[in-house]
Amino acid sequence: MISQDSLHPPSINRSISQDSLDSNSMEDYWSEVKSIEENCEDGQEEMLEAKSTDEGELQEAWLQEAGLSTLVSGSPGDGPAEAIFSTLTRAQAATVKKRIDNYTQTMRKKNKQSVRDVRDIFASGDTPPVFCPEPVLPSPSNSIAHPAKLPFRTPGRVENCVSECQMGRERPALVEELNFNVPYSEATACRRRERDAKQFLKIKKDDAALPKFNILPTKMGRTRVGDLSPEDMKKIGYISLIELTAYYDALGIELKRNRTVRNKVRESGLFGVPLTTLLENDQKKAPGSKVPLVFRKLLAKLEQTGLQTEGILRVPGSASRVKQLRQELEAKFYEDTFDWDQVRHNDAAGLLKMFIRELPHPLLTMQHLPAFAAVENISPSKMQLQALHLLIMLLPEPNRDTLKALLEFLIKVVANEEKNRMSLWNVSMIVAPNLFMCRGKTAKPQEMQGAAGAAHLVRLLIKYQDLLWIVPCFMISQVRKMNDAAVNKKHQGSDKNKRKLLRRWNAEREKSERNELSDIREGVIRVHAPLHAKVSMAILLDSETKARDVMARFECDNSNASRSSIRWQKQYLYEVGGNIGERCLDPEAYLLDLHRVNPNCEWVFKPRTT
Repeated sequence: MISQDSLHPPSINRSISQDSLDSNSMEDYWSEVKSIEENCEDGQEEMLEAKSTDEGELQEAWLQEAGLSTLVSGSPGDGPAEAIFSTLTRAQAATVKKRIDNYTQTMRKKNKQSVRDVRDIFASGDTPPVFCPEPVLPSPSNSIAHPAKLPFRTPGRVENCVSECQMGRERPALVEELNFNVPYSEATACRRRERDAKQFLKIKKDDAALPKFNILPTKMGRTRVGDLSPEDMKKIGYISLIELTAYYDALGIELKRNRTVRNKVRESGLFGVPLTTLLENDQKKAPGSKVPLVFRKLLAKLEQTGLQTEGILRVPGSASRVKQLRQELEAKFYEDTFDWDQVRHNDAAGLLKMFIRELPHPLLTMQHLPAFAAVENISPSKMQLQALHLLIMLLPEPNRDTLKALLEFLIKVVANEEKNRMSLWNVSMIVAPNLFMCRGKTAKPQEMQGAAGAAHLVRLLIKYQDLLWIVPCFMISQVRKMNDAAVNKKHQGSDKNKRKLLRRWNAEREKSERNELSDIREGVIRVHAPLHAKVSMAILLDSETKARDVMARFECDNSNASRSSIRWQKQYLYEVGGNIGERCLDPEAYLLDLHRVNPNCEWVFKPRTT
């Protein structure tokens, strides 16, 4: 048991038992907290946190971030609200209805303005839309997939797990399946009645006890964050917030949000500068940068000199030396005159953690820190992972890209555990305070419930980072429906515009039918490769044709052509247009099934745009 008197952790009621974690197991965490407090500069301006007491403002902020503000304002605008609403599942629609209802009641009490009644948006006679997931391949262990029936631990089973841990018998890691085809809130709602009082899940220090997850394969293939266009990723953000709220509602967890007081922040330099400002400055030097250059350089320095060093990240450098190096970096980094050879690995580690802590807006974002902290109140680990998955999709792009760069480095540290003596748990304890303490302030005790919970959350982020950066298939389906709805709305206009549109559409259709209609009926697609010697190729699809087969055709054709620079540049198959902006295809995607889902897209073979 952690000594409250000696370590002074927050005194709170933890939902995850820490009885098996002795003082030594959490010593690194509290040592890091002490080091952070000692190294805070005198007079440093802190990011202030202010909880709004105005329920209407909180609901309005939620609707704004979810892209639904026009539903309550009544103004038509060009917002995505109508398209989003047309794609919602039952659980998601219920969540939106609840938010709009709360907002309406609050505004009426204040007589602030005239607002639309929730019944005007959700007609009582309307049937909520039925969500149709994308095709699912049969599970290897079972020929039939049952996405709604999730394995769920009853309180009795959790107690048994705790008893085994107390008796010292470690169970082997479980292997569980993750289904990205069904919204998490829909699958969770059907098990809600089986939930009893708050469950207690033992945090185990042994990293090997964490479960292994297998993703159910789909015909559409996997889609990673960088595979979608920025426009579609923005829609993913809208859906993620609605789904996260519906998921927490289904679990009986209140989704809280922080509000921040906007302080004046630096617009130049390296430390204490917002990520967006840093990237704007970096892109003048290195166009296309998605992670701050100084952050990348610090990670590279640690990889070169410190991965196999015992105690990397844990052993601090000299505070005065780190301060001096920081000042030199600020003055010389962009001039390329900074001497990186003078930086020791523990100096680089100190600068890296300082960079994260001194961001004026936390890496996990101020408004979503309570949602990250609430993950501790969820069990089992599979459901914790689902909540984290939605939160990663919700992060702004600069935060998500920078977090991914950090996690990729940390998993390399863990891979060298035999030499550096830094296990996954050790690394998580060191990193957690730096993520959850921003500019000298921690998340409030009721939001981040305990050191072990914070470290466990970071451990999940590190271990399952590859899974967390895959965009769930059900979100891709909803984005497709949103794009279809937006196109239909765009085509709605005056009769004159409709007639003009029909004439143009008929002319284009007649022109293309002669060349493409027969191909479509026969399952033939035309792939364009503008950077290849052969710029176009007709491909006959069958039920087994995958994206990798088409890629191999072009690569083989290009290898027989004259040598050029493009031969050495990796290229991928994209679906462009139709009901998607742009998507880089997984080599394992089945093209005939995808062709049926998006028959109006173009197929392009090209390098990645970023």
